[in-house]
Amino acid sequence: MKILLTGREGQVGWELQRSLVALGDVVATNRHELDLRETKPDVIVNAAAYTAVDNAESERDRAMQVNAIAPGILAEEAKLLGALLVHYSTDYVFDGSKQAPYKEEDTPNPLSVYGRTKLEGEQAIAASKCRHLIFRTSWVYAPRGRNFLLAILKAAREKPELRVVDDQFGAPTSSAAIAEATARVLRAGGPEGLYHMSASGRTTWFNFAQAILHKVAIATPVVPIRSDQYPAKAKRPRNSVLDNARLKQAFGVSLPGWESQLEQVMGQVLR
Repeated sequence: MKILLTGREGQVGWELQRSLVALGDVVATNRHELDLRETKPDVIVNAAAYTAVDNAESERDRAMQVNAIAPGILAEEAKLLGALLVHYSTDYVFDGSKQAPYKEEDTPNPLSVYGRTKLEGEQAIAASKCRHLIFRTSWVYAPRGRNFLLAILKAAREKPELRVVDDQFGAPTSSAAIAEATARVLRAGGPEGLYHMSASGRTTWFNFAQAILHKVAIATPVVPIRSDQYPAKAKRPRNSVLDNARLKQAFGVSLPGWESQLEQVMGQVLR
């Protein structure tokens, strides 16, 4: 199997380079090196994304180019090559008004430019009729890059206290868990389409921050606040917990709980 991986420098792309090696020949690229016709892959794994949720509010064109237009182009190329396209989307395609975890068939209603561009990427892939797997994931973090975990650790060492939102619910999911689950899905084989792929369980940003600091024994106080007390440019869903039952039913794949994923990631951070 020949696998073309885009977005190799991102959080998920970095981990995918390691998890996909066991499946075949992996060609890892960034967007400046992409040449599908020359590579002729059997599988295209698109881990490239514009993920700066707040910046997207003022950089709509850039977010649209990376999150919507580029996936559509990849989908058309995948169709011409007969390749399978694997793409990652987000829990932020939902508005958070549902109390229970979101299922794949629930109607999206994104609140932010980021969420809208990611949804348009999903729609462009589906419209192309190429062979595809779209994985919606949630609150992605890693021991490298720019993410909530590293931001909290940095802020806790520099500030006397942290004020963190406590009325948004989700499932923090590590890039390593996503990469491993992707490899397991490709190895297992199964029906193509849209799947939710996130950690099991749920928490708030406040409780996630507390759990992070507990792991490193940092005593900086964490104060819970409401969403309207935090000056964010983009609106986030109050509930973006995903129901992962379809992924388990189709492939026998389920991701560990968010607490155990955090334990594994912190083991790398503390080395």
